[in-house]
Amino acid sequence: MINAILGKKLGMTRLFNENNEVVPVTVVSTSGCRIVQIKTKETDGYTAVQLCFGEKKVKNVTKPLLGHLRKHNITKPPQVIKEVRVDNVEGIEPGSEVDISIFSENELVDVQGYTKGKGFAGVVKRWGFGGGPRTHGQSDRLRAPGSIGSQQPQRVPKGRKMAGHLGNELVTIKNLQIVKIDRENNLLFIKGAIPGNKNSIVLIKKTGKVVKPKQEQQVSQDKKKLK
Repeated sequence: MINAILGKKLGMTRLFNENNEVVPVTVVSTSGCRIVQIKTKETDGYTAVQLCFGEKKVKNVTKPLLGHLRKHNITKPPQVIKEVRVDNVEGIEPGSEVDISIFSENELVDVQGYTKGKGFAGVVKRWGFGGGPRTHGQSDRLRAPGSIGSQQPQRVPKGRKMAGHLGNELVTIKNLQIVKIDRENNLLFIKGAIPGNKNSIVLIKKTGKVVKPKQEQQVSQDKKKLK
């Protein structure tokens, strides 16, 4: 059984639950997620499924990748290809679309995506440095990093916090709740924020956990107190 799906982040909105409480959600469209390749223990040494999402121009795809896609009945080059480990590949066929029915409401999922890229940033913005003095005409030291080394060793140590590329990192946010599922339009409403810009591609993976209703949580807490 497939335990993950690729989708496009459409943006954020809000919903109201049964108690008329506001719940911030991120809307993800999963329409168009297809299976490219199936890997088995006999051929590859492990069981996995390659998923694809989106579309890309043919001129921007290498010929080996085009051949790989056509071999598995994928005519249009996808924007993203991800591989997901599975326990069983029975009933899964290349070229078929992944159904959103693998998820259920109140289920917890892990969402993986690339954060917003913010270009080159200094140490104040990137690492939260306090900056230099703002008096006595020291205007050139306001956002400077300061000293980066000493006599021993006479080099810059690895991992020194300095200016550089900020954002565009692969991040996984765990245990996010699926508040609502629109099966007709293949939309997932996930509680909270997920990484990436609008229209960015994210991977949503099942965790096997479900959010308990508040009444059940209260009963379990009372039992712990009695113990």
